[in-house]
Amino acid sequence: MLIQLAAISAIGYFGYRYYDKRRGQGHAAFDAKQAQDGTNAVRDAGPGAMRDKPVMDWDKTDEESDESFPASDPPANY
Repeated sequence: MLIQLAAISAIGYFGYRYYDKRRGQGHAAFDAKQAQDGTNAVRDAGPGAMRDKPVMDWDKTDEESDESFPASDPPANY
């Protein structure tokens, strides 16, 4: 009985540590260098401000579209 209790406790402990480590990763859109206070969750524009780097290179239109988000107007040179 004592061994079962120790095994369940160990599973709970390591499960919580795994959960706590994953919880601190932050939002997928934010780079680790950006502050995320939760009240103003707006990331800086550009691929350098993303946690997961884009697969393809960005051109000027991609950059300006990202800068204008969440506005409904497209970039001027689109």
